[in-house]
Amino acid sequence: MLMAHPEVLRNLVEQYEALRVLQARADDAEVRRRLEDVEYTLCVSTGTREVDRALTVVRRTLREDDARQGSALGG
Repeated sequence: MLMAHPEVLRNLVEQYEALRVLQARADDAEVRRRLEDVEYTLCVSTGTREVDRALTVVRRTLREDDARQGSALGG
């Protein structure tokens, strides 16, 4: 399966987390719509159907990418 670039995934998670905070503060239709868009994009980017599963896949992918980057740097 094709996977989005790690930086794209990081950005999506950052957007997701920020929007969740905004939504928790005030239920706003625009924030809710943007959150739904990011959730959808996370799911499509990871080949999943549920945002919790998508986040699990993203976090695993980012850990693996960080490990590869560390080994490429001799760490």
